[in-house]
Amino acid sequence: MAGGLPHPVLISTFLGMDEITIGGRVVEFKHVFYSWVCMAALFSVAWILRRRLTMVPGGLQNFFEALIDAIEKFVCATMGEATGKNYTPLLAGMFIYIFSMNLMGLIPGFDAPTANLNTTVCMALFVFALYNAIGLIHWKTHYIHQFTGPSKALIPLMLPLELVSHLARPLSLSLRLFGNIRGEEIVMILFFVMAPLLGTLPIYVLFLLGKTMQAFVFFMLTMLYIKSALEGPEH
Repeated sequence: MAGGLPHPVLISTFLGMDEITIGGRVVEFKHVFYSWVCMAALFSVAWILRRRLTMVPGGLQNFFEALIDAIEKFVCATMGEATGKNYTPLLAGMFIYIFSMNLMGLIPGFDAPTANLNTTVCMALFVFALYNAIGLIHWKTHYIHQFTGPSKALIPLMLPLELVSHLARPLSLSLRLFGNIRGEEIVMILFFVMAPLLGTLPIYVLFLLGKTMQAFVFFMLTMLYIKSALEGPEH
């Protein structure tokens, strides 16, 4: 705060400007930069864990083993034992990645990449392409029956409805994650401007819960879309 005005970084974040200054150089597309920072951090943690694996886990290894085990049990309970084990690595990686990006918004000096619509749209389009590709690989040409309904008489009604429903999925996924995380970022900035310490600390726990829930919702919907594509048109 200088001269009664918020810090330029706060103004830039509030207005959604997509650039940051690092070492005197302007870096455009800051959401991409922070995404790579998040990936580098996760790869570093994975490399450290890989080198320090022990039969009796402790500390960080214990935390991630418990997390992966909980995700695997949830996925297997929803998708079935055999199918769930096949897709647990993908879904667990997606949850951890989105959750980590969400958390970056709580670190001073960082922004959450998921507070940028470009990030969430790319992830939603990946999910859209993924579950349709899985359905096509599993059912071949019969996958079209996912969109045509239980009888030929209903095709003129069901086909447009199902197409709209499926095309709305990436829109819903991207806007839900972006809107919630972006809204939290803006609220955090406003609280910081009004009360730098007392205004931000109490809502950290609330926003941590919100960021966890948004990562879980994205993970869960992805799992349900894949499950639906594998189950076949009769479901």
